[in-house]
Amino acid sequence: MLDDIKKTLWASADKLRANMDAAEYKHLVLGLIFIKYISDSFEAHKANLTARLQNPKDELYFGGASEADIVAELEDRDYFTAANVFWVPEGARWTQLRAAAPQPDVGKRIDDALTLIEQENPRLKGILDKRFARAQLPDGKLGELVNLISTIGFGDDPSKARDILGQVYEYFLGMFASAEGKRGGQFYTPASIVKTLVAVLSPSKGQIYDPCCGSSGMFVQSEKFIEDHGGKLGDVSIYGQEANPTTWRLAAMNLVIRGMDYNLGKEPADTFTRNQHPDLRADYVLANPPFNISDWWHASLDGDARWEYGTPPQGNANYAWLQHILHHLKPTGRAGIVLANGSMSSSQNSEGQIRAAMVDADVVEVMVALPGQLFFNTQIPACLWFLAKQKKRKGEVLFIDARKQATMISRVQSELTDEVIERISQTVAAWRSGTDDYQDIAGFCRSVPLAEIAQHCHVLTPGRYVGAEEVEDDDEAFADKMQTLTAKLAEQMVKGAELDALIRQKLGGLGYEF
Repeated sequence: MLDDIKKTLWASADKLRANMDAAEYKHLVLGLIFIKYISDSFEAHKANLTARLQNPKDELYFGGASEADIVAELEDRDYFTAANVFWVPEGARWTQLRAAAPQPDVGKRIDDALTLIEQENPRLKGILDKRFARAQLPDGKLGELVNLISTIGFGDDPSKARDILGQVYEYFLGMFASAEGKRGGQFYTPASIVKTLVAVLSPSKGQIYDPCCGSSGMFVQSEKFIEDHGGKLGDVSIYGQEANPTTWRLAAMNLVIRGMDYNLGKEPADTFTRNQHPDLRADYVLANPPFNISDWWHASLDGDARWEYGTPPQGNANYAWLQHILHHLKPTGRAGIVLANGSMSSSQNSEGQIRAAMVDADVVEVMVALPGQLFFNTQIPACLWFLAKQKKRKGEVLFIDARKQATMISRVQSELTDEVIERISQTVAAWRSGTDDYQDIAGFCRSVPLAEIAQHCHVLTPGRYVGAEEVEDDDEAFADKMQTLTAKLAEQMVKGAELDALIRQKLGGLGYEF
């Protein structure tokens, strides 16, 4: 049912944008969804408080108070902040915005509402994107969008409301990423890739860090994993950083919507030159850095303490990301990173030496080759690196080749199904356990000692180690099979010659000469 609602909402919202660019339009839609949610949450909590203040059996009972007294009492912000509910001033509530939807100045009214919300909730300062008054939508379309968002019913149960909103928000993020194509990948990592990272890392308690967090998808999936496995959201602390200001706002809103406490730094900033969490040592790091960026270097990074395994080349940041992440990992922590396939084998500009140093230091735990067409923004083949400073299985690296494990979900898009993700995560878990539960599988996985990796010049491409997939023997002798194939080929060649003669005959009748 919810899936149908999401699809219907998306189709309607996308239709309303007319010719407006998806990159601009997403901020309007997601901003309105955010306002709708915090307003609904405020009103639901207010109704609950009113009932409690009037209930003689409740500890909040406001004995003998008139209705006016209760209304005045509900102006106490502490009732709301204590429950992690944002205070929404009267002029910013959804009922007022919906009433103003037909007005030509509805965009300005929404911007004013966002300003009021920021003033009353310092935690939201700088997060809300006030761009509605200057939105380049045809007359009346913004009002129609407000009316459409009004149809999202979050209900009276705060936990269910948060889940509904979170799913709608995440679905819209994914659809906007698809609509934007290459640019969309700058803020959104496809869910199946994030799920794979999270499933292999199995976060439970402690600090989770993403140094290039996009719209916070890594954190959201970590939350789902923890709750699905009996943990509590409060058991983890969220730390992130994002350089793009608009994406930084999307990330913050995504976390606020889900009631997650977070620290994304004081401001959007470059992770390498303006590290917002210099002293952080995290239990888990998940990251999908931009692939192969060439303009990342700054003179101030020369001799940086993060380059433990060698100074990264100035023309490619891949090994800067890997070392930054290792630097911010606790001795007992684990990390999962998405990178371009070239990172596994490149020997240009010191990358080979850095990779060799990392392998020899035994901090590379698992390497996974991914299928193609998983990303919105690039066709560059990708892989997953899993790092650990204190590996459970020392002196070996597990290689998994998942290149043939994708399922196509559209003409241009593939994904890893939950069954494939579970196969990968269970393979890693069995390997880590060191028991007989793990077995090498030709063409899929193999545990390789460091000495063998060194013999291959420290190349970490899984296909080099896992071998070819075993095929079932059909009991047909090679000579017999060759004879059958040769006969089929001869038959096809005869048919081809007949068709060629027929085509020439037809064309000759039309006056063509050969």
